[in-house]
Amino acid sequence: MATLAKTQTQQASWRAMPRNVWAVSATSFFMDISSEMVINILPLFLANVLGVKTNIIGVIEGFAETTASLLKIFSGWLSDKLRARKWLAVSGYALSAIVKPLFYFATTWEMVAGARWADRVGKGIRTAPRDALVADSIDAKQRGLAFGFARAADTAGAMIGILIALAVVWFAQAGAVELGESTFRTIVLLSIVPAFLAVFALALLARDVPITGERAMPRFAFKALGKPFMTLMLIVCFFELGNSSDAFLVLRAQNLGLNVVGVLAMLVVFNFVYTFLSIPAGALSDRIGRHGIIVGGWLMYAIVYLGFALADSAWQVFALYALYGIYYGVAYGTTKALVADLVPENLRGTAYGTYNAVLSIIAFPASVIAGVLWQGVGAWNGFGASAPFYFGAVMALIGAVMLMVWLPRASRTNL
Repeated sequence: MATLAKTQTQQASWRAMPRNVWAVSATSFFMDISSEMVINILPLFLANVLGVKTNIIGVIEGFAETTASLLKIFSGWLSDKLRARKWLAVSGYALSAIVKPLFYFATTWEMVAGARWADRVGKGIRTAPRDALVADSIDAKQRGLAFGFARAADTAGAMIGILIALAVVWFAQAGAVELGESTFRTIVLLSIVPAFLAVFALALLARDVPITGERAMPRFAFKALGKPFMTLMLIVCFFELGNSSDAFLVLRAQNLGLNVVGVLAMLVVFNFVYTFLSIPAGALSDRIGRHGIIVGGWLMYAIVYLGFALADSAWQVFALYALYGIYYGVAYGTTKALVADLVPENLRGTAYGTYNAVLSIIAFPASVIAGVLWQGVGAWNGFGASAPFYFGAVMALIGAVMLMVWLPRASRTNL
C-alpha cells in the first residue's frame, strides 16, 4: 500500500508540472524529433557519401559546438539583464529550424560544417534562457523532477525521430551497410516539419516568470557565480575532455559491422533507456541529493567507454549503447538541477550560459583528440578505433573521483 501511494504521488507530481515546464518539454520533444533524424546519420553521410576522415569529422563536430559557445554565456547573461527568457529561447529555436534545409543542399564537408555551425548558433542562443525558464518556474524541491521530465520529453522526441529515420532507411535501402545520399536528403526534408512545430510550441505556450532579486547590470564576472559553481565547472572540464561527439560511437558501431538499420535501432534503444530513467533519476536527486547520482552516472560512462574500446563485435556495441542511456538518464538532467542549486536565482541565466558554454568549448578539443587518436593526422595513422574510448573512460573516472572528493565540502556549505 505504501509503495502504491508513493507511486501515485510521483505521478501526480509530474502531471502537475507548471505550464512552462510542459511548454519547454513540448518544444524539446519536437525539436529532438527533427534534430535526431539528421544528426545521428550525419557522420554516416560524411563518411559514406562524402568520404570524410574521422579527424575532419571531429573538427566539424567540435567547431560547431565551440564557435557557438560564447553565445550561450551571452544569451544567459542577456536573459538575466532583461529579466526575460522566453523570446531569446524562441529565437534560438527559430534559427535552427530555418537553417535545417541547408543540410539538404550540402554537397561538400564545408557546406555540412556551415549548416552544422548555424544550427549550433541557434542552440547557443536558446539553451541557457530555456534552462533558466525551467528553473524559474519550479519549486527547488521539485527541480530535479522538472529537469528530468524535460529530458524525458527531449529523449522521447529523439526516439521518435530516430524511428522515422529508421523507417526511411528500411524502405529505401534495407540491409545496406553504408548510408545512401538520396536516403539522407529524404530524411532531411521530413525533419523540417517538427523543427517549426517546436518553435510554435514555445512561442504560444510559454510565459516569462518574474525574476526576483535585485542586482546591478550583469557583467561577465564569473566570480559572482561563486566558488562551488566554478569548482563544478572545473570538474566538468576534466570529464568532458573525454566526452567526444557521439558521432564517434556511431562510426565505431559501423566499424564493427553494424549496418545503417542496426545503427538506428541501437539509437532507439539508447533513447528508450534515457527516457525511462530521466524522470525517476531527477525525482530521486530531489530526495537524496544530486552528487551521488551524478558520480554514479559518470562511473557508468567510464565503464561503457571502456567497453567500446574492448568491443570486437556488433552485438557488443549494441548492448553497450543501451547502457550508455543509463549515463544520460541518470546524470544529464541532474547536473542541470545542481547548477540551479549552486547559484542565486537572478544569476541562473548566466550560470546556465556558462555551464553550457563549458560543455561546448571542451567539445572541440575532445572531438579533435578523438579523431586524431583514431585515424591520426598527416602521415601518422593514429592508434586505432579503440584509442578514443580508452581516453574517454580514463577522463570520466578522473572526473568522478574529483566530484567525490569535492562532494562533502559542497554539501555542507551550499546545499
